[in-house]
Amino acid sequence: MKERFAKLLLGEDMSGGGKGVSSALALSNAFTNLAAAVFGEQKRLEPMPPERKARWRKEIDWLLSVTDYIVEMVPVQQKNKDGSTMEVMTTRQRTDLHMNIPALRKLDTMLIDTLDNFKDQNEFYYVSKDAEDSDRNNDTKWWLPTPKVPANGLSDAARRFVQYQKDCVNQVLKAAMAINAQTLSEMEIPESYIESLPKNGRSSLGDLIYRSITDDFFDPDQLLSAMDMSSEHKIVDLKDRIEASIVIWRRKMNQKDSSKSAWGSAVSMEKREIFEDRAETILLLLKHRFPGTPQSALDISKIQFNRDVGHAVLESYSRILESLAFTVLSRIEDVLLADQQTQNPSHSGTKSSISRNPVPKPEKSPTPTPKEEVDKSGSEAMTLSDFMGWNNDQGDSDAKKDHFADSDDFDKNIDNGKPQKLPNVVTDKKVSYLETLGGMRSPTSRH
Repeated sequence: MKERFAKLLLGEDMSGGGKGVSSALALSNAFTNLAAAVFGEQKRLEPMPPERKARWRKEIDWLLSVTDYIVEMVPVQQKNKDGSTMEVMTTRQRTDLHMNIPALRKLDTMLIDTLDNFKDQNEFYYVSKDAEDSDRNNDTKWWLPTPKVPANGLSDAARRFVQYQKDCVNQVLKAAMAINAQTLSEMEIPESYIESLPKNGRSSLGDLIYRSITDDFFDPDQLLSAMDMSSEHKIVDLKDRIEASIVIWRRKMNQKDSSKSAWGSAVSMEKREIFEDRAETILLLLKHRFPGTPQSALDISKIQFNRDVGHAVLESYSRILESLAFTVLSRIEDVLLADQQTQNPSHSGTKSSISRNPVPKPEKSPTPTPKEEVDKSGSEAMTLSDFMGWNNDQGDSDAKKDHFADSDDFDKNIDNGKPQKLPNVVTDKKVSYLETLGGMRSPTSRH
């Protein structure tokens, strides 16, 4: 613990020369490095070793302890001895931390418990990547062990159990994404990023994308289908260009001192607002279709130059939970794909599209374990909202717009016991779609 906090105080500059990074970035890097060390070898659906689990819980408590001392002044009513009341100011934990740290802790617990739920399963197993019977059709995951299922596939109870775990992890992923997105939207855009922007949105987007966004008929799916997204680099480049155009249009709409602006005003404010909304729609589609892509240039810049320690904690903690949820989800999908290939050998060479969209529609009623599925098939399973104690706010959250889920998938058939859509866990503010899933990556520049 002494070594950890020494690095934080020194800003990772062990020479003590004062050339280290800010406290916020040092803390963000500490979260990222801890998650990489603990979860970097999670290649199977199995419980974490006790020593790694104990290390994670102990060190995450260390890093989160700083948020107990980030406070704000609030008025409270104090009753005097003579019965009169007076208003005094007192301190309490900052509102965003008070709301989101407990939620992130519960999401953390649910992900660890999901791995523990696979402790007693005996329907599938793993073979080494070098084993003769690995029969790997997907060379993109050559470093992972291959899941194997019985010749007849998973039993109905086991398949429902695995599907239920997948649905729960999907909801955890959405909640972590929502918190991360809100936190990033509240971070200031660094001046260095603004200075690097081109003069207008068209220069950033290019003629093809600009014409598609500004056309009277806007079809984001048609636009994405026309783009070359054959590699991760091209996807990130598209995100960077769209985010840059959004920032340009937003700054033009909010420009107060026109004398300082060298940008023209050929496009009306109303049209810029429409263009910005369309660009955010494209970003949302990209995020759901290509999860796990690296962070965008805007996100890296925000994290690197952020000075708010509270924002650094929320962003990094939610980001590593996103990464863990996506990792667990990918391992579950590998098992379901192996089962699908067993049932349909003719499709063994095609990978399902579930990895392209992390919020698929649940198909089965949730059940806790295969055994309980057989014994209690008619009982309702507890949803994520019930577990996290959010039911008291259900009336308010139903009126809010969920920007991070395919709402039709999770709003329907709630009465049938299917997982419900998560309520927003942050604030009532409009959530920006400038966030991207960057895995457990830190900003590359540390000094």
